[in-house]
Amino acid sequence: QLQLVESGGGLVQPGGSLRLSCAASGFTLDYYVIGWFRQAPGKEREAVSCISASDGSTYYPDSVKGRFTISRDHAKNTVYLQMNSLKPEDTAVYYCAAGRNLFPSVQAMCIPVPGLMDYWGKGTLVTVSS
Repeated sequence: QLQLVESGGGLVQPGGSLRLSCAASGFTLDYYVIGWFRQAPGKEREAVSCISASDGSTYYPDSVKGRFTISRDHAKNTVYLQMNSLKPEDTAVYYCAAGRNLFPSVQAMCIPVPGLMDYWGKGTLVTVSS
């Protein structure tokens, strides 16, 4: 069974840190672009970060640039999202997704449109609140 499972979410105070994990079973993440996306209540899903399959290039929107870091652990078939300096507006359900590289740039893959990513996890809730 091919699936992605996120973990690491929880409640954290503003300014705190969390590390999310995205573990794959049934397939190897090495050959896929991996993305983290989030959806807050009443808002559309948005991209948080993506990492390419080929050269490890990454993309971050301005909202998280400098605070979030995406990385791969090839041996564990897992992708991580390290989130520092968290803000209340980072509160959302965070999803990881995997897709075949269809474009030259990883940024072009980092869009939460149907059909672009092949596999999605069920999400993990991150709440930033004092």
